[in-house]
Amino acid sequence: MKRRFDIVAAALGIIVLSPLWLAVALLIKLTSPGPIFFRQERVGRHFLRFQIYKFRTMVHEADRRGRPITVGADPRVTSLGRFLRASKIDEFPQLLNVLKGEMSLVGPRPEVPLYVELYRQNYEEVLQMRPGITDLASIRYRHEAELLGASADPEIEYVMHLLPIKIRLGKEYARRSSFWLDLVILWRTFLVLFHIKASPRRISRRAMVRGTELRKCP
Repeated sequence: MKRRFDIVAAALGIIVLSPLWLAVALLIKLTSPGPIFFRQERVGRHFLRFQIYKFRTMVHEADRRGRPITVGADPRVTSLGRFLRASKIDEFPQLLNVLKGEMSLVGPRPEVPLYVELYRQNYEEVLQMRPGITDLASIRYRHEAELLGASADPEIEYVMHLLPIKIRLGKEYARRSSFWLDLVILWRTFLVLFHIKASPRRISRRAMVRGTELRKCP
């Protein structure tokens, strides 16, 4: 059911959002040299690697000019890119990854190989399922770049503190995943994008409990 829902929702999303995609593509080409899409290797289900798609928000070949993560007012991010990141419009092309079967709408966010190898044993459980466009960690750390930008060493902060929390939330989702939980996470993501207040901790706990109850039903 999850896969069927992903395919239908992703296809509809691409069709409905196609005018926005065209507008964003045109703006990217007009405001900075380089390709429209940014592609980066990520680790997916069963540790299979794939290329994730995003609208390009940085200068061309930015991944060769700095860290794998983006922090604070990263000078590699373009003016248009800051808006696309803040609105999460840059993530829309991942609907293509969903159609290809590399990702799901909801699931633990896919990481770069470098960080996955650091915690490979912990990822054994997380990567039994497809990574997703959104998850509980995406909601909780909506402003991750700003959070890391306040750290003296952003990469150490990410690897030693933030990433273990993301892995823990990914394991929790893997253990209690359900269609109901996916719907709640999608709804919560919608609320966050439009700055509608709600408690992510309360919602995540309620969703987890509800997901467990559903699995217990005959």
